[in-house]
Amino acid sequence: MSLLSNSKNKIEKLASRFSEDIAIDLGTANSLVYVRGRGIVIAEPSVVAVNQKTGQILAIGSEAKEMVGRTPAHIVATRPLVSGVVSNFEVTEQMLRYFIEKAQKKKFLFGPRPRIIIGIPCGVTEVEKKSVQDAAVNAGARKVFLIEQPMAAAIGAKLAVQEAVGNFIVDIGGGTTEVAVISLGGIVIAKSLRIAGDKLNNDIIQFSEREYKLLIGERTAEEVKTTIGSAYPSKEKKQLPLRGRNLITGLPEELTISDEAARRAMEKSIKQIINNIKTTIEETPPELLADIMKRGIYLAGGGSLLRGLDTLITKETKMPAVIVDDPLTAVVRGAGKVLENLDDLQEVLVETDYLEPPR
Repeated sequence: MSLLSNSKNKIEKLASRFSEDIAIDLGTANSLVYVRGRGIVIAEPSVVAVNQKTGQILAIGSEAKEMVGRTPAHIVATRPLVSGVVSNFEVTEQMLRYFIEKAQKKKFLFGPRPRIIIGIPCGVTEVEKKSVQDAAVNAGARKVFLIEQPMAAAIGAKLAVQEAVGNFIVDIGGGTTEVAVISLGGIVIAKSLRIAGDKLNNDIIQFSEREYKLLIGERTAEEVKTTIGSAYPSKEKKQLPLRGRNLITGLPEELTISDEAARRAMEKSIKQIINNIKTTIEETPPELLADIMKRGIYLAGGGSLLRGLDTLITKETKMPAVIVDDPLTAVVRGAGKVLENLDDLQEVLVETDYLEPPR
């Protein structure tokens, strides 16, 4: 039995030398791909355009996002992940295959398949974990490992996750906000809130309908959020033209929205994120909390770039909030670091039986 095990280990080590192993931040809004030894090679929207008449996939990533809201009725540009969880298995598999094939430089006809590490939200069910693993194996993975997104973000931010100190990380993505306290290579407390960037966009759309009787699209809402959106008032006042369809007359209309109005639109959702952070602080063991008070709260993910959010969190929690370097890529950089040091960082992976493709 030991001979068989040794033989398998030798084959695996040999395969690992030649395979282009991959780390993927499979996000609700955007997906990023890291290749071992090369760094981040892909950053594209998690969007797939499907012909509903034939079931044929027409475009994936940036090309598919360009089609959103601009296609005939039978062509639908869809996101196969909802709140970081697979909602359409077949489309997710196709999207993963596209990313894997695009990322691989060496096209070995009979070469080893890559090992893949995928970031997932905290608190997903075993069924949801398995659906991600199955999709990756079917898309061409040799082995699939899972890592929780806040853990990956903390590693990407170069926090001392393996030491006996408290690390507080808030990862605000497109579909979920992950709040976690990490110490000794494990997550001590974690909360996953399905309020993040997409919800803020939706808040702006609903606000526009309610306050201005103006129907706007998701792209316009995203532009409002990123251009003039804020979580905390600032001296600099901003405005943006808002174009859409008047719900009463049915005709196109343009008006101006201020940063104060955009902040009011997102206020309720931002408050829920803050409350989640406060609840996590209340549940943190005192010794770890003492560390966090000195080290601060680290913010990652695209949502952390909302103007004034770090200031608001600092004001509400009485602790410094720090946006990590390059917050958009923190998760995939962390997963990539685990990929490069798999033997040393094995403990940070989600405990699950990794899947291998059927023989």
